[in-house]
Amino acid sequence: MFDGWRRRVRGNPGTWARQLVPLTPNAAYFPDFLTPSGGTTALEEGIDAVLSTPVRRMRSELRLLSGHRRLPGWTTELVHRDTTALARLGNALRSYHAMALQPFWSSVQGAVDADRGRRSRALLENGVEGMLAGFSPTMRWRAPVLECDYPVERDLHLEGRGLLLIPAFFCLRAPVALADPSLSPTLVYPIDHESAVASDDVRHARAEQALEALLGRTRAAVLRSIAEGCTTTELGRRAGISVPSASQHATVLRNARLITTRRYGSAVIHTLTPLGAELIAGQNRNA
Repeated sequence: MFDGWRRRVRGNPGTWARQLVPLTPNAAYFPDFLTPSGGTTALEEGIDAVLSTPVRRMRSELRLLSGHRRLPGWTTELVHRDTTALARLGNALRSYHAMALQPFWSSVQGAVDADRGRRSRALLENGVEGMLAGFSPTMRWRAPVLECDYPVERDLHLEGRGLLLIPAFFCLRAPVALADPSLSPTLVYPIDHESAVASDDVRHARAEQALEALLGRTRAAVLRSIAEGCTTTELGRRAGISVPSASQHATVLRNARLITTRRYGSAVIHTLTPLGAELIAGQNRNA
């Protein structure tokens, strides 16, 4: 499912690996404090929540993690609230986000929003039980119990606290719950992905087709040709069209605020606006 993403991430190793890999093993447990709840809506807010974990809780969860794998010595510095160790962890989270998530965030957000919309629509049309029934076969609603495929056998009693359902792009096959039953009940579930993941070449072709469907083949080519800035004559040569035709397409794109045109002496230079650049960048991300 994620081979292409994994190759790109592994091809850009960073200092974040030393800090994050030991804390997130491929095992049945990783610390709950790395996935804080409480309505975090921004990266820095989430990082602050991680770094503000109470000492007692961090010590307990790292001790539990040590039962699954041997931890490096610097993890004890986290428990002692060493400011340097905490700063390194925060920087590692920022670096990982910038390298592994931010470049793909448009695709991730789009997939998650689609799943959230589907669940919300099921809730409005069929109520809570109808919405929960839609999670089959990964999760099965058998009132009053929601049964889930899970790596270990466990029961979680809500006791009137409610259940927070979080759709996750990078979750596959089975949902994930917080290990500590005293924390707010949370279930991270895998969203529906395409049954077959297209190759890079196919994805690139689909992205190009999407841009062409929006603008038309020639105008999409004109927009891509302006990415590095060019004159009208250069634009015609790059796009393989006449200069008058290039000028006409540039006018349409300028009126749509996808490009801007400035005169420098006797030359007229076309460049992308932030909106036009984002449209091109979105195509590249989807590719």
